[in-house]
Amino acid sequence: NRPTFAAEDIKKCHFGAKKCLTDSMNYVIKHYPKGIPEIGFNAIDVVNIGDLNLVQSNGAGGIWVVINLTNAINHGFENTTITRVEGFDKDPTKKYLTITGRIPRLIHKGHFAAKGHLSVIPVNLSGDSTSEFQNLRFTIKLKGIIEFRNNKRYLKLYKVLPIVKIDRWIVSMDDLFKYNSDLTIIVNKIFNDRWLEIWNEWEPTVLDAFSGVFLSIIEDTFQKISYDDLFLP
Repeated sequence: NRPTFAAEDIKKCHFGAKKCLTDSMNYVIKHYPKGIPEIGFNAIDVVNIGDLNLVQSNGAGGIWVVINLTNAINHGFENTTITRVEGFDKDPTKKYLTITGRIPRLIHKGHFAAKGHLSVIPVNLSGDSTSEFQNLRFTIKLKGIIEFRNNKRYLKLYKVLPIVKIDRWIVSMDDLFKYNSDLTIIVNKIFNDRWLEIWNEWEPTVLDAFSGVFLSIIEDTFQKISYDDLFLP
């Protein structure tokens, strides 16, 4: 059950008050992981990602592969700790709004499908997958414009630039080869032994998804409540 929301429970801050804003954000994350519909803050304990196109290649020489992830969800944002907040000044459009933090374990689940050709060998695999990103550190840079509605200023975000670092990525792909569990184990081991190489290749797609998730969590709040009403006079 979601705890009863009381607006006075959330401490308002002055514009640009970095420490106050950091503490206030951490309070909301800790006490309202299932969201606060009254202010447009969406649930963070289970976040629906949707579908991801991880790899789309049409290489020469008969080698190509397409990897899609569907029905993806994330667990772990509720354990986020914000460590620094910058840029939330009287005029939020002058520079980037920056939010820095860490997540001890971010769990990503979904159904994967891989199709392709490796020389003369056809590839057609599918199954459920679980990814665990350990000790994820992030910095999100946001850019917005001011919109006026009912003589009030609202912040509309239009650019998200995420920077993400992780200590380890652990992947479990079930039923890769439905009739050969040994081969499934071998492929999973190869993937996890070479996780950094794969992460470097897939990072742009993962960061796009991360940007979308972050926006889905916060942008409704900026649309529902005027920018000035989020702060002390």
